[in-house]
Amino acid sequence: MKASVSVDRAALRSSLLAWYDRQARSLAWRVSPADRREGVRPDPYRVWLSEVMLQQTTVPHATPYFLSFTQRWPTVSDLAAVEDGDLMAAWAGLGYYARARNLLACARAVAGQHGGVFPDTEEGLRNLPGVGAYTAAAVAAIAFDRPANVVDGNVERVMSRLFAVETPLPDAKPDLKALAGELVTEERAGDWAQALMDLGATVCKPKGPLCDLCPVSTWCEAFRGGAPETYPRKARKADRPRRHGVAYVLTRGDAVALVRRPPKGLLGGMLGLPTSDWRATPYDDAEAREAAPFAADWRDRGAVEHVFTHFSLTLRVFAASLDEGAEAPAAFVWTARLGLSALPSVFLKAARAAERML
Repeated sequence: MKASVSVDRAALRSSLLAWYDRQARSLAWRVSPADRREGVRPDPYRVWLSEVMLQQTTVPHATPYFLSFTQRWPTVSDLAAVEDGDLMAAWAGLGYYARARNLLACARAVAGQHGGVFPDTEEGLRNLPGVGAYTAAAVAAIAFDRPANVVDGNVERVMSRLFAVETPLPDAKPDLKALAGELVTEERAGDWAQALMDLGATVCKPKGPLCDLCPVSTWCEAFRGGAPETYPRKARKADRPRRHGVAYVLTRGDAVALVRRPPKGLLGGMLGLPTSDWRATPYDDAEAREAAPFAADWRDRGAVEHVFTHFSLTLRVFAASLDEGAEAPAAFVWTARLGLSALPSVFLKAARAAERML
């Protein structure tokens, strides 16, 4: 890593901000640079909500969720008052449910301890439950124009190319953050953070960077070197481990049996299909039936595959049906088949494998 930024920082910033004024993406949660110049201030709630949603998904995927959330819960106090189960159902499809639990804890802290008003500094935001360094910096910069160093994957890629950083990720992260920090000033702090994000998302792409459209290519060492697409350097990824489990689809008339998962852990607090433990070795037929939630005429319906962030899952699917008046364990929650669309996607896949009409 270079000891300091050797480029003409003022010229680089001026060029990127001028590009952002012309090319800023229109996003549901964003106040445009033109509106900001007219004095329109971003809503910290909307900024915070969008940043949490975008942590593990893309803008096109997150946008309809954001619009739905802000229509149902237009303020942080509205969100704070929602039932846990309702929020989990609304979150389905946005990634780890631990983030949804943190979202609710943060909303309740802002509503209950801060009168529904977000703190306006990085330090104050970091003291909120579930708010990490990146989210605090993003909200501080975008919502409050604080000169915070906002570094996501897009910004890391821009910095790695701009300064031709040879250290591979993830080891390069501290260096990339330090380089980005040397470009931060108090001038248009929120616009600067969003300009870097937009540059990485639309021009300085992971594959096929559009260098001929880049407003900072004049200062880009990777561009001068002729191979910007090879940055950031990356260490070889370890193979994703595979786990195996069994899901049980029990029907009674038009209803399907679900269970509430434990509050902590993967998919914590969500309704889902009953399952066996998820382990490193496959289940044979006898083991699958022995792990079932109770004795029934369980029939093999094949298997589904699902990829989580840290492992892949092969989930065998067994199905059984009960007569209308038959009893089942009290822990079951019976849900109409049409309501299964709100399930986490791994369980929806299993339900559809069991009965294609679901």
